[in-house]
Amino acid sequence: MRRKLVIAVIIIACFLLQYTVFKTLAIASISPNLLIVVTAAFGFMRGQKEGLWVGFFSGILVDLVFGSVLGFYALVYMFIGFTNGFFRKFFFPDEVRLPIMLIALSDFGCNLVVYFILFWFRGRFHFAYYLLHTIIPELVYTMLVAILLYFILLKINQKLEEIERRSETKFG
Repeated sequence: MRRKLVIAVIIIACFLLQYTVFKTLAIASISPNLLIVVTAAFGFMRGQKEGLWVGFFSGILVDLVFGSVLGFYALVYMFIGFTNGFFRKFFFPDEVRLPIMLIALSDFGCNLVVYFILFWFRGRFHFAYYLLHTIIPELVYTMLVAILLYFILLKINQKLEEIERRSETKFG
């Protein structure tokens, strides 16, 4: 129960930071995607199931507030969280390259899906423009923020696992 509450607070805090603080700190109207960082991080730190659920709640929050189609971002984020869960067996807390690479791929993949579903299918075929002016700048900005946010999420996850282990030995 504690883990679910902490993750809910993390999702809401990152959502608020992403759409308030980082919107004011936007560079050329581009801001980092903190919810992708959270979804990917919990996917590879905790596995497919938790990545899927974190992705669902992150995406549904975006859908409820900003989405034009309810469930679009929930589905995309669920896929990202679930896919990152496949890398749990390769996840080592001391290694930072794999998590950062997975977060980058997740952000890039999310933006590709958004482009193809929300723009390309509506007849907007300016992929090179979208790539150079939206996808790559957001990817770079997300990566810079992800380096710090990832370590915060890692420490929170380690603390939660420590608490869970202590309660298991106490009651198990």
